Amino acid sequence: MIPVLDFTRFSEGTDREGFVADLGAAARGPGFFLLKGHGIDEALRAAVFSQADRFFSLPMAEKEAVSILKTPHYRGWAHDGLESLDENSGQKDRKESFNIGFDLSPGDPRVIAGEPFRGVNQWPDLPGFRDTMLAYYDAALDLGIRLSRAIALDLGLPEDYFDCAFIEPLAALRVLHYPPGTGAEGEIGAGAHSDYGVVTLLMTDGEPGLQVKPRGGDWMDVPSVEGAYVVNIGDCLMRWTNDIYVSTPHRVLPPKRQRRSVAMFVEANPDVMVEALPGTGAPKYPAVRAADYLMSRLNATYNEEVG
Repeated sequence: MIPVLDFTRFSEGTDREGFVADLGAAARGPGFFLLKGHGIDEALRAAVFSQADRFFSLPMAEKEAVSILKTPHYRGWAHDGLESLDENSGQKDRKESFNIGFDLSPGDPRVIAGEPFRGVNQWPDLPGFRDTMLAYYDAALDLGIRLSRAIALDLGLPEDYFDCAFIEPLAALRVLHYPPGTGAEGEIGAGAHSDYGVVTLLMTDGEPGLQVKPRGGDWMDVPSVEGAYVVNIGDCLMRWTNDIYVSTPHRVLPPKRQRRSVAMFVEANPDVMVEALPGTGAPKYPAVRAADYLMSRLNATYNEEVG
């Protein structure tokens, strides 16, 4: 069972301890929960979907002009079939997406030096697209940081423990479009996988297709609650918590109608060392830089060379 949590219990202080306990139970159990009361403006959420629809309806040549294959920093348009999220099957995902990272200017020293994940965003020639996406990036990242404070309390840490980890982070915003399924054997929207980061904040259009596979259980549909985010624990946080939290496999089946979703992958700063948190016992994993860990996971995902 995937619980529905109301973030106002924490953000408005009406039941902080109860919310923290419920979040902790969800993070240790299914690894997924639905979050309402998040405070992100509904008009902004609707504008993101509208701008994404405009982009995905562009002619192929205009999307290819901002292809993710043109940059080594994983930003821009990823065409249908570029990814295989199920690393075991190698089955190509039937979806297209557009990725946005932490926004830097071309003159930033890290951009000039060619640091991994420190490139500039690519933008299509669509009025309002850039401003809308960056406004949403900031709002969703802020929600992720506020959520991390409840996570810190659940783990017995100071409330602001993770705040410094999310300064100029690796966090990525991804808008996705899944075309209607064709009925072909073995077709998949997104193959079975677990997310790579800290937490994922997923906004959907309500079209079914997302499924989760709890440890020891069968595939089950993720319910849709209007206005709520689907939140899941990522592999990085599972590693950080020394396996106290659970990063759960999930997939997207080919939809009957087109399906659109917007995922904010909340990640740490590239130089943050991910290692067993205080009080979590003997480390089960070696310490690793956040950027190095993310790179190792992304390299196994793409079917063509990025950059």
